[in-house]
Amino acid sequence: MTRMLVDGDDLVVRLSWWQKAAARRRDVRVPLAAVRRVTAEPDWWRALRGHHEQGVCVPGALCLGRRAHQAGNDFVAVRPGRPTVCVELAAPAPFRLLAVSVRNDEEGRSMAEKVGRSAPNTDTSTPWRQPLPVPGESAGTPALKRADG
Repeated sequence: MTRMLVDGDDLVVRLSWWQKAAARRRDVRVPLAAVRRVTAEPDWWRALRGHHEQGVCVPGALCLGRRAHQAGNDFVAVRPGRPTVCVELAAPAPFRLLAVSVRNDEEGRSMAEKVGRSAPNTDTSTPWRQPLPVPGESAGTPALKRADG
């Protein structure tokens, strides 16, 4: 089973030998300084965004590997029916999100709290993940313009 742990100044997603082979990569290691938000998501499917690009994705059984979307790449190791710890990242991390399934809700909450306490730049303003940016939109651009004036 995939494990997420804090190792010094890094957050590490430790994969088993067969997961490394399936995902075609080694353990994922990102600096704790890149962690922006950590959440425990009770619905595993909400952690998946974009499309499967590398690794293994068997609908209803397992999704392991890299997923691509308009804002970059995510690394996921999720199983249906299990809660997921989601870690939002900023540059210089190679991924925008790490999503790892855990055994139960209690383990998910404790892992999210532990990672959140260890990361120096964690945003705790909201307990939910933030949406992906829409291409071509900036923070100062109004979302909708009225047609009637």
